Amino acid sequence: MSEPGGKPVLHFTPFSSIVQPAFWHELTRLKIDVLKLSQEAVPINASYSIGRAVLDRETGMEVPLGCNLVVGGDAFQSEIRTPPNSVAAKGWLKNFNTIEEFKAVNKQELFNQTAEEMWSATLKTGDPSYLTQFLLITFADLKKYRYYYWFAFPAYVAVPPWNKIGDWRSAQDYIPRKGLESLYSSIFNTDNGSRTLPSAVIARPSAADPAIFETAPLNQFTEFFEDIPHDKRLIIFIDPSAHSQHVGWPLRNILAYILSQHSPDASQNAPLNVVAWRDVDAPPPNSDRPWRSVYIRTWVPSGAAELMGRGDTTLRPAAVGWEKNTAGKMGPRVADLAPMMDPTRLADQAVDLNLKLMRWRILPELDLDKVSSTKCLLLGAGTLGCYVARTLMGWGVRKISLIDSAHVSFSNPVRQPLFEFEDCLDGGKPKAACAAERLQKIFPGVNATGYKLSIPMPGHPIPPPNIEQTKEDVAQLEKLIDEHDVIFLLMDSRESRWLPTVIGASKGKFVINAALGFDSYLVMRHGTRQSLTPSGATRLGCYYCNDIVAPADSLKDQTLDQMCTVTRPGLASIAASTAVELLVSMLQHPKGILAPPPPVASNNRTQDEVSEDEHSGVLGLVPHQIRGYLARFNNMLITGAAFNSCTGCSETVLQAYEQEGFPMLLRAFGETGYLEKLTGLDKLYNEGEAALENVDWDEDDEVDG
Repeated sequence: MSEPGGKPVLHFTPFSSIVQPAFWHELTRLKIDVLKLSQEAVPINASYSIGRAVLDRETGMEVPLGCNLVVGGDAFQSEIRTPPNSVAAKGWLKNFNTIEEFKAVNKQELFNQTAEEMWSATLKTGDPSYLTQFLLITFADLKKYRYYYWFAFPAYVAVPPWNKIGDWRSAQDYIPRKGLESLYSSIFNTDNGSRTLPSAVIARPSAADPAIFETAPLNQFTEFFEDIPHDKRLIIFIDPSAHSQHVGWPLRNILAYILSQHSPDASQNAPLNVVAWRDVDAPPPNSDRPWRSVYIRTWVPSGAAELMGRGDTTLRPAAVGWEKNTAGKMGPRVADLAPMMDPTRLADQAVDLNLKLMRWRILPELDLDKVSSTKCLLLGAGTLGCYVARTLMGWGVRKISLIDSAHVSFSNPVRQPLFEFEDCLDGGKPKAACAAERLQKIFPGVNATGYKLSIPMPGHPIPPPNIEQTKEDVAQLEKLIDEHDVIFLLMDSRESRWLPTVIGASKGKFVINAALGFDSYLVMRHGTRQSLTPSGATRLGCYYCNDIVAPADSLKDQTLDQMCTVTRPGLASIAASTAVELLVSMLQHPKGILAPPPPVASNNRTQDEVSEDEHSGVLGLVPHQIRGYLARFNNMLITGAAFNSCTGCSETVLQAYEQEGFPMLLRAFGETGYLEKLTGLDKLYNEGEAALENVDWDEDDEVDG
């Protein structure tokens, strides 16, 4: 490409910033803990390396990856730690407190100040590393984790511009291999093991062997090249550009520095010889691989030298260098790190970490998505409800709803881990809503909702003024059960479980029941209704299909709901965790809700000897009932068949509910004997009584004393 006068202009590839996410993490910490409201500029470090290109497989052409300056998480450290084979670059960061201040700041003034400081520091110290200095202005929106930023890479302008003589040439066409190897050794400091590169060096042929080169720092230009012909002087710079016709941005300032301070002439008759160093590794000996470094001869008309202020250290050349945004326009860029840095999302990732680690070695077939997507409805937000909710969150469940009509009382917080003392004050907060709120505080990623709702029960007639409210409560309960996949029955009384048992069976939902005694518990899963049970399969019973007893226990003749409601403090958490684990085992079983229970142990086989092959899933067996006893610290697995006259899950009851709706339920709540008549239990009872009356009881003869 040529300028209007026909002279080939030397083109430079501007720097393009690459900001690693760790930098924004560190800026967040710095803003919160150190800077606070300060807008003072702070020093930062960056680096750039030799430009890279990739091969386009379709065209066979090399595609440059860009002239990149990288800012990482260690940018704020006082000790510069550049990656291997990179050049260190220093800069200044100025962070603003508001987006308005960021937009309104006089950017040209900041830019000119940076360019002035670069020039003055370079001339004062003689250190050419100041020539790569940069400016970064930012605004950190820490609520949304969006970072607005704009880089400036000041580059000094030559007017007229730098020109090149002839075409680009490979460095190996001008410098013998031995000379390039000596330059490589010097640049990469292979003698002392350092891997940090200088931004530029100067070189001349060795007096002892003209085929190799001696190097020196850029600021020794005048002394080093004294009495050295122009065509023997080399300027080598690390080129971050891989473009076939453009050199990297740092060369602009290197040439400006040389022209202003050292070179009496850079005319077409005495051009500067530049090597754009692009070799990370030297080609092996006897290799056909060419050197990638490029040799360029460049010059500038005499008028530019005066504009560079040669001999006058107070005169700074004009400069350009604000980075364009991703749209190619002059403006800031935006880094949206919300998916990576929002604590809620970070927590979401962290919650799943332990679960995902299970799949590495222990359970590669574990389907975590099936668990996390399961919507759970907890009826009861007391001791069992609190522990069930916590365990569900541990398994990654994201949708948890709770129903309870009570308020938090002073006896609750010590036994129910989702409540605190403050929740008991002023009459107590509604339990369900309070528990849901606490779940979200524990893990904001959970979708937890609490509902204050009374569940009507058989044996508890509804007063006429309350019928409409009861009807609304039933409709809401039906809607909630319909919207969830799993129903946990965690209430205190036996009869309060009836209505959700009926609705859950009717809608084909997973129903998990947990009940507590003083030192024993029951956890069970309800079977499916008859119409959903495959032909030939044994239908499992529900909570109402048989009596709940504790075999071989001192209270074995009593059902759990007849026991004292006072329980050993550790019992609830055991039962709750068992209930959740039972659910997850069902979800992971290929047959899901229809998972068969393990065979019952016999006299010849213990529970541990029962074959698990056809009955276990990913997580093992899926029992029907687990009865635990703290007095003996053991569990029993029990399977109970469904009862065709059950008042909770029989087809007779379900069809009556589905056909009649609320009127049927209203009769069940208030009409004594209704459910017995509906299911035929009354006839069964009468037949049993009649049979007993017809028994011919033998009386023993009296025995004389």
